[in-house]
Amino acid sequence: MKLIHLSDLHIGKRVNEYSMLEDQEYILKKILNILDEEHPDAVMIAGDVYDKAVPSAEAVELFDEFLVSLARRRFQVLIISGNHDSPERLAFGNRLIDASGIHISPVYNGEVKPLVLEDEYGPVNFYCLPFIKPVHVRRFFPEEEITSYTDALRIAVNHMNINPLERNVLITHQFVTGAARSDSEEISVGGSDNVDASVFEAFDYVALGHIHGPQNIGSERIRYCGTPLKYSFSEANHHKSVTVVGLKEKGIVEVSTIPLLPKRDLVELRGTYEEVTAKQFYENTNWQEDYTHITLTDEEDIPDAMSQLRVIYHNLMKLDYDNRRTRSEAHLEGTADVENKSPIELFGELYEMQNGTELSAVQSEYLQKMIEEIWGQES
Repeated sequence: MKLIHLSDLHIGKRVNEYSMLEDQEYILKKILNILDEEHPDAVMIAGDVYDKAVPSAEAVELFDEFLVSLARRRFQVLIISGNHDSPERLAFGNRLIDASGIHISPVYNGEVKPLVLEDEYGPVNFYCLPFIKPVHVRRFFPEEEITSYTDALRIAVNHMNINPLERNVLITHQFVTGAARSDSEEISVGGSDNVDASVFEAFDYVALGHIHGPQNIGSERIRYCGTPLKYSFSEANHHKSVTVVGLKEKGIVEVSTIPLLPKRDLVELRGTYEEVTAKQFYENTNWQEDYTHITLTDEEDIPDAMSQLRVIYHNLMKLDYDNRRTRSEAHLEGTADVENKSPIELFGELYEMQNGTELSAVQSEYLQKMIEEIWGQES
């Protein structure tokens, strides 16, 4: 069985105030071209269809056109909601459109029934698990001890009644421990949303969404396909692609990728103002139309540099300087290792900066209690 793994379309996204809708329309057509060549049995979209829970009318229209194009090709399409989506809005009408081959996961209700497809090797069970937090799972299994995202995923999977003798595929949208992040992703303080890969042992393939860089977690059996477009300059060196999964007999999975080339790339350029405006610097490139981030190394600021550079680089998104002044400022500001510190550590550092003394034991105990109460309501 041949599967196409997509995720994190983020339709309607703006990058540095630039709308990406035209670029998204272009890349979705490229994906359709790939599907026409590959003839997959199923297409999996692992969450973050939209960039906002309440997407714009233009974003909805674009995704609607994409779904219609998929339905016309008679593909089986499995879609889940991500942390950027509203699961209720995305799942609206899902039971009506099931007959068209478009299957959108409902809001998590404690029960995930598989969609079963057949090939020459037998059945393949597809489990569609939308983005969930511990609070979503505790609601349906109050007798279980669920204090972390790993607990939540483990309990949700344990109640799927998976047949280990058959081939099983999970489509989900979570941050699996060890994945490399990008700046365009939402980061939880202290890594509180980490999920251990051990919860996926029962599956032959796990189609992950949430992380924007394509990567395997431990093995190609657990994979993030990444975004179809670059959504931050931290992704400038990413090679975006479509992931193709081949399921043969039980235990045999083959994974390959097909490159995706955008209408406009995101590129980072560096040099003095004189260097980056020299014709030989940018000729024979697409940089004049690409989305660019330019870092000038001049010691003195160039008057009205942004507007002057946009005469050449029409989609200049960001302009920085790297010189003695900016390096001195960066040294003074320092960097907070937010992702790898717990909330109580970060608050303790802030408290000490403001008050010149560390938190007392009583204060730390009270703060820990408050964090647990607040996160217990939200997580």
